[in-house]
Amino acid sequence: MKRTAFTRERIYLLIAIVIIALWVAPYFVLGEEAHMRIHDNLDSNIAWYKVLMDSGQLFGSIHANIPQIINGELSRNAYYSEFYGIVELFRFFPPVAAYGLNQAISRFFAFLGMYLLLKKYVMKGEKQGFIIIISALTFALTPFWPNGMLSTLGMPLALWAFLNIKNHEHTVISIITITLLPFYSTFMLGFFFFLSAMGVFWVVEVIRTKRPEWRLFFSISYMTLIYLAIEYRELASLIFSHEPTNRSEFFESKNNLIQTIWLIFKNYIVGHNQDQTLFGIIILPVSIIALVIVMGQKSWKREKLFIWLHLANFLLSVWYAFWWYDGWVPLKQKISILNTFNFSRYHYLRPMIIYILFALSLRILWQYKKKWRITAVVFALLQIGVLIPSNEQIWYHNSPSFGEFYAVKEFADIKKFIDKPVQDYRVVSIGLHPAIAQYNGMYTLDTYNNFYPLSYKHRFRKMIAPELAKNKELESYFDQWGGRCYLFVDELGKNYLFSKQSSNVIHQLNLNVKAFKQLGGEYILSAVPIENAKDNQLNLEKVFQSKDAYWKIYLYKVF
Repeated sequence: MKRTAFTRERIYLLIAIVIIALWVAPYFVLGEEAHMRIHDNLDSNIAWYKVLMDSGQLFGSIHANIPQIINGELSRNAYYSEFYGIVELFRFFPPVAAYGLNQAISRFFAFLGMYLLLKKYVMKGEKQGFIIIISALTFALTPFWPNGMLSTLGMPLALWAFLNIKNHEHTVISIITITLLPFYSTFMLGFFFFLSAMGVFWVVEVIRTKRPEWRLFFSISYMTLIYLAIEYRELASLIFSHEPTNRSEFFESKNNLIQTIWLIFKNYIVGHNQDQTLFGIIILPVSIIALVIVMGQKSWKREKLFIWLHLANFLLSVWYAFWWYDGWVPLKQKISILNTFNFSRYHYLRPMIIYILFALSLRILWQYKKKWRITAVVFALLQIGVLIPSNEQIWYHNSPSFGEFYAVKEFADIKKFIDKPVQDYRVVSIGLHPAIAQYNGMYTLDTYNNFYPLSYKHRFRKMIAPELAKNKELESYFDQWGGRCYLFVDELGKNYLFSKQSSNVIHQLNLNVKAFKQLGGEYILSAVPIENAKDNQLNLEKVFQSKDAYWKIYLYKVF
């Protein structure tokens, strides 16, 4: 009987690995025809890696700048550390292959970590191979933020390693795990929140066991120190740089109480765009049914972990929502780090919590009554069905492919037409992301970065001030954040995806041409025609279009 169960589990494992392989295969099969997320991905990180490689500053000093971006005022420290695994992938492989490898690595170790955690510590000794494997598989297929690598998906693996070290089990492999994980995850966008939560867990364990739990304490400290060493650039910027950055004007706590309460339930059910779990359709009702069963059987003492996970999942959404509550404003004005660091991101813990909760919910249904076992299987398979449309080739099939988005041939034609070394002129973009021009080697005055000089933001603002004055939403978006240092136009709003089929026209552009020239601006790349170009001292040089590109580019030159 045991041999049969073991064989069956190995078959489930093989099927899960094949599904993960099929999930990421399109990147390698389709190449530049593959579709992928645009927000916080194609519009930023993917171009950043290429700009970083082309700049020659991958291993630059902490005082180095990136010449291609905002007149060389962007610090090298604004980009990822050279010790991050994803940076190395983009260093040695073509972009789409590097992206596909990152997806494969992240999803495989997400599966492995959740499988080991569930098998060793959540369902230890239980014959629940199917539930463990399908829960780990669904966790690995979630539409995570790819540039975070294992920032959220690696948390189960890290927790498994920490619990091993605490319990004097598999110590060597566990130390290797917490040593290597920092090289394939981020501290500020994931593991800061996990490690601080582990610190709370350590305190609770010290109180509970009345022992110092030094192994756990030193392992948490060890992993934290590795992250700090890897993030030496960001630390240097925080410690040695006294120049204000655009983060100094970051202001987001503007929700009233009603909006905050709404955000609690929106985040709880829908989640955040950087750690989507697709929780609300299947997992939420399953977990509620399991909770009703537990309450009905009065087995909450036996299911303490299940109850605590339910509570933690909801409280993390409460914390997230109240971070943006306007009641925080007086405190945030007094303590600058509350503005410059986003403490709401404890929601990054939710994917791990939700999928452990899912596994426990399925197990409760399985054990409730024999006839409920088929119900548990159906719910598990339905969650796979919910996740399938989230595959990037399906979810983003109406968006431009990688090749269409970056339009390399079209931009080669533009550079050939301008016929000057790219470092000798500056461009800005309208109706398309500046990352596209950056990816193609052009020197841009506009950018998408969360860490650049505040003085530059103010100088750039003068150029777009007449347009911001027309649109209070855009004005607030730029002034109270400014991460997107874009040439905003009132008539276009926050839309940066105008395809070559677009019929949009800018009728009344009001550009501060003097400020544009002072920044060194010479060309504007617009995805739509500008009807009053002459009023802004702009001359239409040529219109560029390619069957392989998403855009029709109107090239304007200032006179």
